[in-house]
Amino acid sequence: MGTRCLVTGVTGYIGGRLVPRLLEAGFDVRCLARDPNKLRDAPWRDQVEVARGDVTDASDVIQALADVEVAYYLVHSLGAVGFEETDRRAATVFAGAARDAGVARLVYLGGLEPADQTVSPHLRSRREVGEILASTGVDTVVLRAAIILGSGSASFEMLRYLTERLPVMVTPRWVRNRVQPIAVRDVLQHLVAAASAGPEAAGGWDIGGPDVLTYGELMQRYADVAGLRPRVVVPVPLLTPRLSSYWVNLVTPVPGRLARPLVESLRHEMVCTGPPPPWSSDAEAPIGVDSALRLALQRVRDAAVETRWSSAQWSGAPSDSLPSDPSWAGGSLYVDDRTVEVAAPAQQLWQVIESVGGENGWYSYPLLWALRGHLDRIVGGVGLTRGRRDPRRLAVGDSLDWWRVEELDRADLLRLRAEMRVPGRAWLEMRVESTGPASSVYRQRAVFYPRGLAGHAYWWSVAPFHGLVFGGMLRNIKAAAEHGVPQTSPVR
Repeated sequence: MGTRCLVTGVTGYIGGRLVPRLLEAGFDVRCLARDPNKLRDAPWRDQVEVARGDVTDASDVIQALADVEVAYYLVHSLGAVGFEETDRRAATVFAGAARDAGVARLVYLGGLEPADQTVSPHLRSRREVGEILASTGVDTVVLRAAIILGSGSASFEMLRYLTERLPVMVTPRWVRNRVQPIAVRDVLQHLVAAASAGPEAAGGWDIGGPDVLTYGELMQRYADVAGLRPRVVVPVPLLTPRLSSYWVNLVTPVPGRLARPLVESLRHEMVCTGPPPPWSSDAEAPIGVDSALRLALQRVRDAAVETRWSSAQWSGAPSDSLPSDPSWAGGSLYVDDRTVEVAAPAQQLWQVIESVGGENGWYSYPLLWALRGHLDRIVGGVGLTRGRRDPRRLAVGDSLDWWRVEELDRADLLRLRAEMRVPGRAWLEMRVESTGPASSVYRQRAVFYPRGLAGHAYWWSVAPFHGLVFGGMLRNIKAAAEHGVPQTSPVR
């Protein structure tokens, strides 16, 4: 029996990739998740033990840490209001529980600390969390990284979209600051090694790739790897981190609430200054920026993105399940219910349904969808730009444009929960029923639970468009199924 590890943040970008690497290395893995159902479709789900709980709940954490030797702390509330206080409270609870449970080692992934003392709230919080974890006397390994380059990472997506969409960029002065990016595969290698390293591993260690360059140079390197023309970058002193985050919010899939702390961190030079971890001499040599970008871009093109920044439930959207009884909502549950017979097998219809969103579109009036998405981004929502992790397959917990996959019963039901800015809670259900070898029924249901008078006003203000949007979806999904292939460009 191998060393037992507890991994927190398993629905996030790093945690979701770390678990299979630990399994490959022979560790026994237990995962802590607020909603274990979000791990249902993970390819490694049957190989791990899953504990239900929240890192801010001491009783949950104590139970999850029972018989655990190494605990990975990979959670944060970045992007949420008051994230510093939330992270401080969670780290305090987790560190105390780890001490009381007799955990032998804690492993934490934080951010590189710049030489100057005036750090961004994001980096200040990351540093504080590391200090809290180490303060209880538990052997603690703190790894500090700057920009993580990998398919699906927030940093990579921000870099990718800014560079691809803007051949000429008016940028803040921080594009001249030096950074030391690291490939996600090298981050994971360090995290796995930290579990079994000797007592000399305790402490804080900077990890980075072999290349040090400015953020502007990083953009040019991406353009070269992606086969784009060199970008024209014009730094100006007037763009504050707040203004920059608004620009990132409009141009990239990364929403403003997440973009702002990332941009604020780029005000500093993020270069390794301390010694590398003691196991570095025995590890594979880290790969350079060009190789990391090439690998990440190839995985995007191959639709092989393992985890994505948007996988974590950070947006603050309600996570309550769909209320099935209108009386539960005081009689104010609004429903748009539509059904149509389809002259195609159920499996063929399901392929169309599971491919909705992203580049495949929503099968009705793309201009209306785009307009609603832009409005959502303007008010700080996620909009439609998050796209999909995979163009054909979905899993519970996946983000899908402004939706989150809440329930998935393959070939039968897809239920999406809205994460757009809206005065209430909204869901979209798509069901398939087989009625014969070459026939099926498509059932589509939009549900809205209003919050206050604004919620009722919102529903009735958009109700006139439901015939266009939802009626168009019904007709075009039927047509796409009967033609045999999911569409690649939206139609009206």
